[in-house]
Amino acid sequence: MKSIMWRSVMIVVFTAVALLLFLPSTPLSKRLPAVWADNVPKMVLGLDLQGGMHLVLDVQQEKAVENYTQRLSGSMETSLKTKGVLYTSVTRTGVDSIDVAYATEEAASAIKKLASEEYPALSVSETKGGRIFFKLKTDEIKRIKEWATTQALETIRNRIDKFGVSEPLIQRQGDREIVVELPGLKDTERAISLIGKTAVLEFRLVDEANDPSKGVPFGSEVIYGKQVDSATGAVTEIPYIVKKEVLLTGDLLSDARVAFNPQFNEPYVSLTFDSTGARVFARITEKNVNKRLAIILDGNVHSAPVIREKIAGGSAQISGGFTNEEAADLAIVLRAGALPAPVTIVQNVTVGPSLGRDSIEAGIKAGIVGAALVLVFMLVYYKTSGLIADVAVFLNIVMLLGVMAYFNSTLTLPGIAGIVLTIGMGVDSNVLIFERIKEELLAGRTAHSAIQAGYDRAWWTVVDSHVTTLITAAVLFQFGSGPIKGFAVTLSMGIFINLFTALVGTKLVFDIRSEKFGIKKISI
Repeated sequence: MKSIMWRSVMIVVFTAVALLLFLPSTPLSKRLPAVWADNVPKMVLGLDLQGGMHLVLDVQQEKAVENYTQRLSGSMETSLKTKGVLYTSVTRTGVDSIDVAYATEEAASAIKKLASEEYPALSVSETKGGRIFFKLKTDEIKRIKEWATTQALETIRNRIDKFGVSEPLIQRQGDREIVVELPGLKDTERAISLIGKTAVLEFRLVDEANDPSKGVPFGSEVIYGKQVDSATGAVTEIPYIVKKEVLLTGDLLSDARVAFNPQFNEPYVSLTFDSTGARVFARITEKNVNKRLAIILDGNVHSAPVIREKIAGGSAQISGGFTNEEAADLAIVLRAGALPAPVTIVQNVTVGPSLGRDSIEAGIKAGIVGAALVLVFMLVYYKTSGLIADVAVFLNIVMLLGVMAYFNSTLTLPGIAGIVLTIGMGVDSNVLIFERIKEELLAGRTAHSAIQAGYDRAWWTVVDSHVTTLITAAVLFQFGSGPIKGFAVTLSMGIFINLFTALVGTKLVFDIRSEKFGIKKISI
């Protein structure tokens, strides 16, 4: 009797907790007390149920290789200059090659020696006509491409997390593609802009000694900035001659946030550098007092203020006629980091909420019809015992939904299919047990003895069938995409709960009927 009492308490508690967790995820949440509805974890509807955006992005890995080669080129030129090697020019040629022009054979030897010692990623491909042609090694190119996709995945994930989308799916697809699913998203254009913004932040000196209209001197280039007329909204492009040497990049930022300038009544982005960045920025401002420092974002000059004094606090700001939303998005991408290479949208599918409602209704109808047919069959074929199995299936569904709510699981159409399959497995378990009981009754056993023998002999058969299904679910979860993983998670949860309701729940009812009420005949 103690065993019956404890099993009864356990089932009642589990069912009550499941209802406590699940009800706030239903339309009834509006009628529940705020303390309950607001503080209990909830299930989240997936993209196929509540609508949203599905993107497939292609990472331009070749651009990452090109950027890396360009940085090597600049670094090599600085090293040659520092060591006094007589070179004429250092130029990136193509995606993965560097051309170094030299003055003497002695200089050529010094250039090759420096490259072998400081730049092991480069190999000499050719030497002719006073030039040394370096090329990135194949293994290094492969490493950069792999890194570009991995880093892009993490950067996009960080941006979306700060954007505040609930339960996004961000995962790699193939060698260079990234799949992004944003359930419930309304402002798709803003999301695309936020995800795809490269956000390469650079600080360079303005070459004020030269006029853009009279040509660009060696070591400098023209970069344009935009000036917006606050009264008319007209945009004017202004050319700046800036030094090619990058003094500081956004890699050393520790924070970026929106601030407000009361004087000009416009927002700006306030930057804070980490300890290394603060030291570099202090050194730059100290050496270049009364010079203009161009703040360049994604190849555009946003502002070029004059350095009035050394700035030792490690702070700077980007202004340029932002709206509040533009400033907020810029702060997000700067905090999350720059993409290592541009990304292009290969596929952009927006799922409307009406489609989501239709999917929910169709899924629910299919689940209800399927469950009803199964439950009616059990009731007709196994009579009172079928009713017990039906109650166990109901408890199975309630507990499954409660567990899904507790883990903030995302409910998708494949997830609904997993719930329906769980119902079928629950019934299947009871069929195995009931058929064993019928065999024991036909062998002449009493009701109580037939129940005990039936459950004992069906135990390992039921467990084995569930374990094999669990292995399948694990494989689906490991190698499947988002919807397939949702199906696998739902199925796995349902397997464990079904074992409990089939082997503990239904047996409890039979034990109560035979031991407490002394029923001698089983309706089966």
